[in-house]
Amino acid sequence: MGHLTTRDAYKSLGDRINWFTQGAPVSETLYKILQVLYSEKEAKWVALLPVRPFTVKKAAKIWQTSEYKAERLLDHLCDKALLVDSWHNGVRQFVMPPPMAGFIEFALMRTRGDIDQKYLSELYYQYMNVEEDFIKDLFYATETKLGRVFVQEPVLTNDKMNHILDYERATHIVEEAEYIGLGLCYCRHKMYHAGHPCEIDAPWDVCLTFDNVARSLAEHGDYARLISKEEALDALERSYDSNLVQIGENVREHPAFICNCCGCCCEALQAARHFSPMQPVATTNYIPEISDEKCVGCGKCAKVCPVLAISMRENGDGRKKAVLDRDICLGCGVCARNCNIKAIELKRRPEQIITPVNSTHRFVLQAIEKGTLQNLVFDNQAFANHRAMAALFSAILDLPPIKQAMASKQFKSVYLDRLLSMQSKRKKEKFT
Repeated sequence: MGHLTTRDAYKSLGDRINWFTQGAPVSETLYKILQVLYSEKEAKWVALLPVRPFTVKKAAKIWQTSEYKAERLLDHLCDKALLVDSWHNGVRQFVMPPPMAGFIEFALMRTRGDIDQKYLSELYYQYMNVEEDFIKDLFYATETKLGRVFVQEPVLTNDKMNHILDYERATHIVEEAEYIGLGLCYCRHKMYHAGHPCEIDAPWDVCLTFDNVARSLAEHGDYARLISKEEALDALERSYDSNLVQIGENVREHPAFICNCCGCCCEALQAARHFSPMQPVATTNYIPEISDEKCVGCGKCAKVCPVLAISMRENGDGRKKAVLDRDICLGCGVCARNCNIKAIELKRRPEQIITPVNSTHRFVLQAIEKGTLQNLVFDNQAFANHRAMAALFSAILDLPPIKQAMASKQFKSVYLDRLLSMQSKRKKEKFT
């Protein structure tokens, strides 16, 4: 019976994780991962928590304990980076981070002795690089992507810099952040322990987190170290020098992270290689243009491309030239940075890549596309207060009509239908 009880605890936790839009496909490997990260008691506690932010008072009520004991348990879970805390109008709130970018990565963002990081890395490798169901679900289950690529700003000429939007610049994200955290690269840390060390020997200490996530990870367990804007910009420069790709949360306002990724270790870039031409992340609004006249066929751009989007082919006179596969290209600019003769220039893509405004907007889009919108609304009354409901409805009202209809069908809410109807009526009146 004890064995069954333990199994039930981790099964309930797995169900809790998969209640949210971003889940983790169930497998024996997942249960082993959860057993490393969570004790049986912790699994039982977390399985009962809402998927959206909650207070100490809410947790105490769910766990049927005092607020004092509940806060101690919540602090303990924050210390293990299984929860993240924040402050809103003087009230402390908690949330369970998603698997990615979240508790899976946090476990390897620093060296630690309380868990076997080598064993955990081997489990991660099995779960993500061998079984692959998690990766397919993470990157390809929704049209709206979890992450997006930042263009390497030093590559852009002055006339191109005039057209780049603030949210397209990693430097702007750094400048706007209240808190910035620096941690170890989870991907390279994992691959090192799993016996597949980084092929280009890229730096590890370049993982950037921002604002509440950075503060919480720094205050609880030193998973990140709070740094200055100058140190963050230095991390970007070191990443540029190592031909790393900047991938951040796919939002325009206040992204929670920017990873500096190599093609040999990063799950997103590995997915781009293995499942091309399907893109696992949103590309930049730029695309390289290779000049046949200038290209000398050195092959350096093909060698450094993180997703193998450039190949070398012989032309009519027997000389090799670089050829770009536009369907695969991320538009990161690593190739242009490495072309010493300036045969590669970044151009704006003909069609603008649409980026969600903020995390709420992205959550709603992904929930609609995955058919889980009702989970966001009815999860332990996570959106029961007017402010939270207003944010949710606001995000839905900003969607295109087709996705509004999808949301309405999933939500099956008279209130939402009326809001959409009123908005449609106002638009008609505006143009008549």
